Amino acid sequence: MESQHLQGVRWLDPSTQTDQRVNVWIENDQIQAIDRVSEDSPPDSPVRAADHLILAPGLVDLHSTSGEPGYEDRETLAQLAQAAIAGGFTQVALLPDGHPVLDNPATLSLLQQKQALLNLPLSPQFHFWGSLTLGAQGDHLGELADLGKAGVVGFSDGKPIQNLSLVRRALEYLAPLQTPLALVPVNLALRGNGVMRDGTLALQCGLPGEPVMAETTAIATLIELLSEIPTPLHLLRVSTQRGVELIAAAQAQGLPLTASTTWMHLLLNTSNVLNYDPNLRLDPPLGNETDRLALIAGVKAGTLTAIAVDHSAYSYEEKTLAFAEAPPGAIGLELALPCLWQGLVETGHLTALELWQALSINPLRSLGLTPDPSHWLLFDPAQSWLVNGENLKTPARNTPWLGQTIRGKVLGIFSWP
Repeated sequence: MESQHLQGVRWLDPSTQTDQRVNVWIENDQIQAIDRVSEDSPPDSPVRAADHLILAPGLVDLHSTSGEPGYEDRETLAQLAQAAIAGGFTQVALLPDGHPVLDNPATLSLLQQKQALLNLPLSPQFHFWGSLTLGAQGDHLGELADLGKAGVVGFSDGKPIQNLSLVRRALEYLAPLQTPLALVPVNLALRGNGVMRDGTLALQCGLPGEPVMAETTAIATLIELLSEIPTPLHLLRVSTQRGVELIAAAQAQGLPLTASTTWMHLLLNTSNVLNYDPNLRLDPPLGNETDRLALIAGVKAGTLTAIAVDHSAYSYEEKTLAFAEAPPGAIGLELALPCLWQGLVETGHLTALELWQALSINPLRSLGLTPDPSHWLLFDPAQSWLVNGENLKTPARNTPWLGQTIRGKVLGIFSWP
């Protein structure tokens, strides 16, 4: 980008709780100065009114899935990187569920090499979750010490673990390592074959229901384990009102428990499933409106510390099935920020700083990393664009927003200081 001055930009910085208007000088994709005109700035650099734009730290995704290695027909690491940058995500933590599963240092080294070889103008910094169990099968603990030394950001299978004795051993083993542990709280026996939140709408749709207790009994069990073994634990994909209440009560008792939800669970509810769009087949399923509002309140209160994208690319053939047969998951790295801004900030559910904190600083803290943004994004919340193959960087199309026009676009990523 050529040298230019942006006047009246809205500057958001959740680390200092800053929300103010500033003037910004940008040159060669670097922010040179904020709120002043430098003597070094070119005298002929254009001045641009930018009171409609937002300058804020790059976003951080707590967990998503890469098609590479093993499922490159869905999406390669390079394509995921391009999608992340297009959506404003400058750091992305990837779950270990590739093929092979990231359960040993050799697989981590392979992924790090692939990251180093990405030939892109700008790529996000990838963090890699190591599998807690061998092959992410939930039966035997993986090579945790070796993976920790090799540089994984934390441990998670990215799916529910039913062996509670193993979970207990994991909590005991990881306590002295100070490495993040993230679990998905679902009781699979209670879930059964459920694909939609249990209730009258599931009956109306003729789809197997997943009861709320499938999540809440798992959360309650983990809280009991934490009360005996207080190892810091993060819960992924929380989706129910009761789940938020249980987590808040545990936090009030001083237990080292944090949690997050996904962006689509904050914007949609089970009524959206009435059209049987397989792109709304998610895991966990969308909750009812009471759940959705409780999740938003949980983010606002800090009970749910982070909003995750949980980006999962699938091929057209894989996802174009009957709702109950389609694999769960949707893309979102390019869509999350504009949709959350319009759905939560513009509607007054969250302030701009609250949203940015849940999408930047808090995910880093959940990963055990220090928030120190070196990349900032310029966001136009009013710019409209069509969600289609021409505009998406990922080759995947598994999103309910496909073919729709949405408002909000990341205009660029800039380094600073």
